[in-house]
Amino acid sequence: MCGRFTLTADENTILDRFNATKANDFEYVRRYNIAPSQTVLAIVNDGEKNRLGQLRWGLVPFWAKDIKIGYKMINARAETLAEKPAFKHALRRQRCIIPADGFYEWKKIPNGKQPMRIKLKSDEVFGFAGLWDRWKSPDGTVIHSCTIITTEPNELMAGIHNRMPVILRKEDEETWLDRSIEDTYLLQDLLKPFPADEMEAYEVSTQVNSPQNEGPDLITKI
Repeated sequence: MCGRFTLTADENTILDRFNATKANDFEYVRRYNIAPSQTVLAIVNDGEKNRLGQLRWGLVPFWAKDIKIGYKMINARAETLAEKPAFKHALRRQRCIIPADGFYEWKKIPNGKQPMRIKLKSDEVFGFAGLWDRWKSPDGTVIHSCTIITTEPNELMAGIHNRMPVILRKEDEETWLDRSIEDTYLLQDLLKPFPADEMEAYEVSTQVNSPQNEGPDLITKI
């Protein structure tokens, strides 16, 4: 699964990396411990250009009766997207990229769990494959939310966890965001484990266990 991640690059680096413009005027803040139900940055294509905006992490399908369903929808399995009612419509028409520069996973050890940070060896910003949806509450409040897609682990992740988030290859990002593409077989073929030899993992402080903790110390190797 993917339950925490980081985005510590500056705003212009993110915009340039994904050839995007800001969808609205919001203040970007570097984040070292992004958790479910919080606001995350996400990129969608409006048919002409990539736009960077904000979504709530935890997908609330348009047909949901209660926003609380989002707490169970922080991740979506790549293998079953086209079958699940919560995801099959979004797979065809409402795909997004969620920028990150690392993510956390907890490795089982004899005396508990050790938090690990996983990133690209190049330290570059990358994009998780995501889906988004629009939900309207009974009182008229509109919530735009998202989920991060997961897949089988690569060789690096296999020793840490049995799932990993889908990191899109740069050459596949344009296809993923193209709203005119609705071929679910083609789309799901993009959702493969990222090459292990381009990634690295290292131990970090258990302070990351609490989503209330923030700051550069959380990504420091121990």
